[in-house]
Amino acid sequence: MSQLNDMKLLIEAKIKADGLDAKDVKGKISLKSGKLFAFINETTPDDPESVAKFKRAAKEVLNMSL
Repeated sequence: MSQLNDMKLLIEAKIKADGLDAKDVKGKISLKSGKLFAFINETTPDDPESVAKFKRAAKEVLNMSL
């Protein structure tokens, strides 16, 4: 699995646990990170810049440290 996919799964679990609007949260994270949330999967390559942007977006949107 890719690190991005692992983070995606954690974010999805938080969305579900907190009863948040998935489309809203995923859209905001996609816009802030520059990665389309729906297209991240286990084969998505991890580059340091994308991982950092995704972590920063999760922190800004969900106040979640990954």
